[in-house]
Amino acid sequence: MSKAAGLFGLALSLAIAPPALAHGSKAAETPSHGPVMSADQIYSAFGWDFDTVEIKTQKVADGLYVLFGLGGNIAVSVGRDGTLIVDDQFPQLMPKIKAALKEIGSEGVDFVVNTHWHFDHADGNMTLGKDGSWIVSQSNSRAMMLDDQVVNFGPFAGEQKAYPEHALSDITFDRTMQFHINGQKIDLLHVGPAHTNGDTAVLFRGTNAVHLGDVFNNSGYPFIDADNGGDLAGMIAFCQAVHDTIDDDTIVIPGHGPVTDRARLARYIEVLTIIQGRVQALIDDGKSLAEIMAAKPTADFDEEFQANEMMLPSFLSRVYASLTRE
Repeated sequence: MSKAAGLFGLALSLAIAPPALAHGSKAAETPSHGPVMSADQIYSAFGWDFDTVEIKTQKVADGLYVLFGLGGNIAVSVGRDGTLIVDDQFPQLMPKIKAALKEIGSEGVDFVVNTHWHFDHADGNMTLGKDGSWIVSQSNSRAMMLDDQVVNFGPFAGEQKAYPEHALSDITFDRTMQFHINGQKIDLLHVGPAHTNGDTAVLFRGTNAVHLGDVFNNSGYPFIDADNGGDLAGMIAFCQAVHDTIDDDTIVIPGHGPVTDRARLARYIEVLTIIQGRVQALIDDGKSLAEIMAAKPTADFDEEFQANEMMLPSFLSRVYASLTRE
């Protein structure tokens, strides 16, 4: 079992336990999901300690890097025109992120593209917005940042507070957008509801790479934010659209997990499509969520996707919510 899967299991085990055990104070409950945890409770449940995090840097092409820390993978284009990054993790990590950027030749972040609005990919906006970075996102993501949100993982949920004005997107787009920076064209693509209602794929045409955000998770089964517009069929369609616009040599950067390639993305699409069909068939047969979980429709993929008994309730509950939503 991977470290990420283990931490996810820890979070679920704490969340499923009586709310008071989640982190000192009692969490709220609603009929539609389990305990709602604050940001600090989420950090504690996942075992996240920002003080001990090390930012690791991987060069994937000339002028293109990936930073790994906590939260979503950060892609970095650095060159003669400045620095564009994709996603920005947490403000608590920004001093370390800035130090890592300086080591690869960046003097500051000119543009940050949020692949979506979830806290582990966009909370760094709190710092970068104050620094003067231009923040870019799909228009639905900015709309979600305007208000308090609840992110429902199934067995538990996390609260995400509205972003202050300086951390909101300065520039938004609906379907496509282009940058011309550091000698290459960078395409921003929104296909439709997928991981959330406002996902962006960032295609680095010059270096032949793509960052997919959490539409593509290479560290386990994906999370589908079904309560906030996420959709399993849309996730498959989004990945297929990106797959069809890249080639076998494209560097594929997932929202989480190691950098990979088009073949791995194709396998991800294949597995999600099979699981969708199996769960839909069980739904059509009148099975409840509990009965679907007992049927183990993912069993032959669980080892490959680093799943465990604590991760599966979240994944299957969000698949079920997506497929039964009116």
